[in-house]
Amino acid sequence: MQTRAIQLRHGPLVFVTPLRDGDVATVRSVFARLGDASRRARFNGAKPCLSDAELAELATVDVRHHVLVAHVPGDPEPAAVASLVRTGGTGAEIAFAVVDRYQHRGIGSALARELIADARAAGVTEISALTAADNQAALALIRRCAKVRRVAFEGPELSISAAIA
Repeated sequence: MQTRAIQLRHGPLVFVTPLRDGDVATVRSVFARLGDASRRARFNGAKPCLSDAELAELATVDVRHHVLVAHVPGDPEPAAVASLVRTGGTGAEIAFAVVDRYQHRGIGSALARELIADARAAGVTEISALTAADNQAALALIRRCAKVRRVAFEGPELSISAAIA
């Protein structure tokens, strides 16, 4: 995948690139720029730090893991990261995190659309996401990018399934 430049309707120009396998520095940078509320929304609970194993897992890029990173010109640190993990067959789980400074500008939606386009090209027809039950922004983002088929509570979390084909 080549770098993609995306001009957001109500936000900055962003450059989207694939994460290099093992690039924990990028994952660590995005995590460090998330506030407590953003970390709770992304990781479904309090998350003061990521373990080395979690960093390695989030920075894995292979046939099952596809990760995109958004950069805003003039900012040396990444603005967001989005991942797609194949779950078998034609399904995949999607997750994303946008640093607090850039939230509500369309970066998460742009990354999700790019990730879903890549997923379709790879034969994925359904995505799922697990998020904090009160993370309405994540549910709204998925609704903008896919046809939501099911939303259900799994304990304190919200499980979302959506068609992308």
